[in-house]
Amino acid sequence: MRRPPGNAEAASKGPGGWGLWGVQVPRRLCCAGPDRCGQALLQIGINMMALPGGRHLDSMPLPGQRLHLMQVDSVQRWMEDLKLMTECECMCVLQAKPISLEEDAQGDLILAGGPSLGDPLQLLLKRGWVISTELRRIGQKLAQDRWARVHSMSVRLTCHARSMVSEYTAASRSSSQEMSQVEKLLMEKCSELSAITERCLQVESEHVLKSMKACVSETLSTLGQHFGQLLELALTREVQALVRKIDASDNIYTTECSTGNLFSLTQEGAALCRIIAKEGGVVALFKVCRQDNLRCLYPQALRTLASICCVEEGVHQLEKVDGVLCLADILTDDSHSEATRAEAAAVVAQVTSPHLPFTQHLSSFLESMEEIVTALIKLCQEASSGEVFLLASAALANITFFDTMACEMLLQLNAIRVLLEACSDKQRVDTPYTRDQIVTILANMSVLEQCASDIIQENGVQLIMGMLSEKPRSGTPAEVAACERVQQKAAVTLARLSRDPEVAREAVRLSCMSRLIELCRSPSERNSSDAVLVACLAALRQLAGVCPEGLQDSDFQQLVQPRLVDSFLLCSNMEESFV
Repeated sequence: MRRPPGNAEAASKGPGGWGLWGVQVPRRLCCAGPDRCGQALLQIGINMMALPGGRHLDSMPLPGQRLHLMQVDSVQRWMEDLKLMTECECMCVLQAKPISLEEDAQGDLILAGGPSLGDPLQLLLKRGWVISTELRRIGQKLAQDRWARVHSMSVRLTCHARSMVSEYTAASRSSSQEMSQVEKLLMEKCSELSAITERCLQVESEHVLKSMKACVSETLSTLGQHFGQLLELALTREVQALVRKIDASDNIYTTECSTGNLFSLTQEGAALCRIIAKEGGVVALFKVCRQDNLRCLYPQALRTLASICCVEEGVHQLEKVDGVLCLADILTDDSHSEATRAEAAAVVAQVTSPHLPFTQHLSSFLESMEEIVTALIKLCQEASSGEVFLLASAALANITFFDTMACEMLLQLNAIRVLLEACSDKQRVDTPYTRDQIVTILANMSVLEQCASDIIQENGVQLIMGMLSEKPRSGTPAEVAACERVQQKAAVTLARLSRDPEVAREAVRLSCMSRLIELCRSPSERNSSDAVLVACLAALRQLAGVCPEGLQDSDFQQLVQPRLVDSFLLCSNMEESFV
């Protein structure tokens, strides 16, 4: 089950949060496992690393990436990487002779065999990953003054860089003048780095070494910049070739293969998504989505578009080609398959993401919002799987942040009934991620006064009460965080709805106050989340204002009567007794 794209973590989780209600959902759920080659090379190659001597090469944060219908197994990807890598320690054992006497030599990775010359794109990614790893490790050893290691790794880096240049030139059979210039600069810096680190081995004076260290750091920094430039030029060239194939090919199989390769590139990070958007990838993919004879490729093309639109350049290109109108046409056309409409919903969820500031200016979206909201409600109602419901509900949740009119539309479309009925259907709503989307919609709709009567009519208070007891099944960090968000939003929804005395009395009857008190006093019940604690205190005070008789004196004196900050400090410092 994938999680939807485009939501952001609650601001209470720490600096850099995106608001009280946002839920960050990566494009790929399986985030654990070995480092992806593209992620490492973009962090170190294109964006570089922090180096000694006060020079910093900013690293680029990689946005979360959403899962897609046909999941890419991270273990399988790791096994593919292992085919090209071997550890020096293993080679020592096989050859029965030592390679290095240093304790960390066993962690060195060397390329055992290059990728096939028939695939220059994979060659770039594999070689780029190895080089970026070497750059990072040289920086680490330089900070530790491990000069012998710095020199040996610099020599190895030069070999990898020379191999990448020669293999890519052979695979692509041509090279632009700009690339040739950057290749020359890169190799010159590699030779300079090897030479200067070799001289450092012969120096014993710490004062001299200190001055040479700054020189090595500067050389390494410049080398990294040249490597990033070369890699970006080469990747841009490969992306251009893929986009041309998608744009010009009349062969459905060629288009499918090129679109699949483009999607794989989007999974390598934001930098490649920017390149794809800049080189016309969004335009070419929407061209596919407007051709009836390519309907079987719509899901793949839309999935790729959702990934590209995690960056500002992708969203801007989408608006330029009237992409929102195309999405609305797909969502409202029942002749399209459910999978196609689900992927269109995923694109909507991405471009309306509340944590992306550049999506808030999609003027074209407002023109089609009513059609899109209506189609998404219908998709939620008719969803045949939890995957489809998750994407449709995530799009609706994000739209409620995008424009306040959306909540009124949802109320008129009986969205509360549709969502609450779905909660009893385990086929559609079976994970905390899905319940997170539902309670987000309810929380945003609860600001409307007429929402309370619909909640009462559909027994929604009881459902919200159940969400206060949301528990993770697997205990993974992502699922635990989702459960915290469900508890927090359920509490705030309850607080907003309790302005209506009828809702407040129903909540007291269902023992909501007891559960809120338990969440406040027991850190384990809320996974020690401060955001959940604040929301529960607010809900408890709202209920106590309407039905004070439901509280004991001690609870009233500690949780309601003091200032909110005092009650928060009291509860957050509580130590549980295990006696």
